[in-house]
Amino acid sequence: MDPARFTRIDETAWRIEKVAGMRVPAIIFADEELIRAMDDKVYEQASNVARLPGIVKGAYAMPDAHWGYGFPIGGVAAFDPDDGGVVSAGGVGFDISCGVRTMLTGLAAPDIAPVQKALADQLRRDIPAGVGSEGAITLDEAEMDEMLAGGAAWAIARGYGEAADLARIEEGGTMAGARPDCVSARAKHRQAREMGTLGSGNHYLEVQVVAEIFDTAAAAAFGLARDDVLLTIHCGSRGLGHQIGSEFLKEMAVVAGELGIDLPDRDLACAPIRSELGERYLGAMRAAINCALANREMLGHFARQAVRRFFPQARLDLLFDVSHNTCKAETHIVDGRPRELYVHRKGATRAFGPGHPSLPQPLRAVGQPVLIGGSMGTASYVLVGTATSEEKAFSSACHGAGRAMSRHAAARRWSGRKVIDDLAAQGILIRSPSSRGVAEEAPGAYKDVGAVVAAAEHAGLARRVALVKPIICIKG
Repeated sequence: MDPARFTRIDETAWRIEKVAGMRVPAIIFADEELIRAMDDKVYEQASNVARLPGIVKGAYAMPDAHWGYGFPIGGVAAFDPDDGGVVSAGGVGFDISCGVRTMLTGLAAPDIAPVQKALADQLRRDIPAGVGSEGAITLDEAEMDEMLAGGAAWAIARGYGEAADLARIEEGGTMAGARPDCVSARAKHRQAREMGTLGSGNHYLEVQVVAEIFDTAAAAAFGLARDDVLLTIHCGSRGLGHQIGSEFLKEMAVVAGELGIDLPDRDLACAPIRSELGERYLGAMRAAINCALANREMLGHFARQAVRRFFPQARLDLLFDVSHNTCKAETHIVDGRPRELYVHRKGATRAFGPGHPSLPQPLRAVGQPVLIGGSMGTASYVLVGTATSEEKAFSSACHGAGRAMSRHAAARRWSGRKVIDDLAAQGILIRSPSSRGVAEEAPGAYKDVGAVVAAAEHAGLARRVALVKPIICIKG
C-alpha cells in the first residue's frame, strides 16, 4: 500500500480518514515497511468495516493484517448493541476460535536432543493431522451437545486433560451462552469424528526452545527461562466452525438486505446483535468456541502422553490458551465510561493488561500471555498484554506473522520435500501427511514475524517477553 493514502499518526499507527459512509476512521498498526508490503485489499476492507452499524471508535488492523473474507485477517472492531450494533460472521471468520495453547514441559533443550527424531515420530503417530483428519473418538448426538456446552471442562471430565488447566484457559475453559440447538445437524455431523485432531492449513503442533528473553520479570511470572522446552498447539473448531460460518454468512446476507444495512462487501454480512438471527449466531459461535477449547484440551492431552513416553517426569503445565477468531461481549472504557461492547477479533488475539479481573491470580499482576505463532522454521513469540492496548484497540494484538503470498502461489514456488529437507538441515524436524501442505506453509510464504511483533510492541499493543524457536513441527 502507498503510505501517502494515510494520515500518519506516529511510527506505527496510520489512519484512514472518514469518507462518505464511514462511521469511524480505520487505524492500521504497522511500521512503514509493513504498510508498503500490505495488499491494498487491507485498506479497502478496513474502510468497509468502518461502515457497519454501531461500530465504536474505529476499525483496526494489526501489523500482520492481510486480505480475508469481509474483515481483513488481523481485524478488530467493537459494536454497541444499544446503538444498533451488529455481529458479523465474516468478522469472526470460518475457523471459529482458532487459537494457540502453550505448555511448559520442565525440560531443557539438551534433554530433547537424544530423542528428537523418536519424539517427532511419536507425536506424528499420536496427533491426527491433515485435511479431513479424523480421530478415534466418535461423539453421538447427546455427547456432541454436551461438548458444545462444556468446552475444555467437558474434555477434562472425560479424562482428556487436567483440571488445573482451566484457570489458564480463556473463559475458564467454558464459553457461557453457548447454544448447541443453534448448531446445524450438518455442522455436528462434520465434527463427530474430528475431536482431538489438528486439521490442516496453518495449524500445527510444535516443540519449541526458548532462545531469547526480553522481559525477565514477565518471563519469571510465566515460568520461562532460556533453553526451556515448550509445547505449542495451534488449531480451532475444525469442520464445525467452518460450517457455522458458511451457513450464517448466507443467512445474514439475506437479512442485512431486508433491513437495509449497506454491505459494501457481501462477506461483511451481519445481523443486529439484538435480533433473533444475531442471538442465534452468537449462540452457535459460542458453541464453536467451546468446540475449539475442547479440541485443544484433547490435543494437549495426547501431546502430554507422547512426551511422557520419553520423559515421565515432564510437568507439562499449561501457560495459557487463547483464541484469535471470536466475537465476545466485553466491558471497555469509551469516552471515560465503561460500555459493554461486542468485540470482533479476526486473526487478532485478546491482550488484556495487568490487573484485568479475568486473568488468573498468578498472572494478574503482570498481564495476559499473548501467544504469537510464526511460520514453520521461523521464530514464534510470547508477549504480554499492556495497559495501553485497552485504549489503542480494545486490548487486542496481532496473532502471527501473517501471510505474504497465497497458498496457491507458495505451492507453485516451493517443493514440500525440499522445505522439509532444508529445515531438517537447520535442526527442525517436520512431520506432515501432505507435501503440498508443507509447501503452502513454507516460511517464505509469511511476513517477518520479528518485524510484526516489533511493530505491535512499538504501537503499545503488547510487549515482548520471549522468542522461541521450533525443533519439531507436526503439520497438517
